[in-house]
Amino acid sequence: MSSHHIVRDDQEPALIIANGAACHPELLGQLLEWSPLVIVLDSAMERVMQLDIKVDVLLGDFDRGFDPEQYKTSQYPIEIVHAPDQDKTDLEKAFDYLIQRKIPAVNVVWATGRRADHTITNLTNIVRYRDLLKIVILDDHSKIFLLPNKFEKWYTANTPISLIPIGHVTGIHSDNLFYPLKDDSLTIGYRTGSSNHVTKDGIVTIEHNEGDLLMMECMD
Repeated sequence: MSSHHIVRDDQEPALIIANGAACHPELLGQLLEWSPLVIVLDSAMERVMQLDIKVDVLLGDFDRGFDPEQYKTSQYPIEIVHAPDQDKTDLEKAFDYLIQRKIPAVNVVWATGRRADHTITNLTNIVRYRDLLKIVILDDHSKIFLLPNKFEKWYTANTPISLIPIGHVTGIHSDNLFYPLKDDSLTIGYRTGSSNHVTKDGIVTIEHNEGDLLMMECMD
């Protein structure tokens, strides 16, 4: 796989490579091509090195005897960020790093699959960064992001869409979804908006009053 960096400013989202299940090389290649900054979490670095990817930032707590210095030559120039805070995951620390650098958006891959606890934590932690960073998590089957209170986007008919609440979400209205929502509420563990789909080619509108609502654009 080739390295990245068609653009060298912060107009495009950064890319974080976590350590969940790997995505298809085509998806990873597309994201790398337009990412001005590639961050790899320490636990994934050996896997990433096997793909011949140029890494800009290696970040993590570097526990379990991990030696980041070994990559200073093969990945030169590379920034090594030691983030030992055990109260946050390495993915959260990477989000904090981007916020400190005033980078407004990021795509994240390899953040789902493998361990279920890691997947759930990675998805639900998006809400903490609502006003600080635009986060999109992608894998071979889903594109996941937090919805604003009013969302509009053009979709083709039958596109699978799931609306997953983080906690309790109220006052949900939708237009152009097969299963419409009209002043509905969704609550994780009790009722979600999973496995809906777009009715016809055109704009889908989703609004909600209170709470954190994840959009999952799905690919079967």
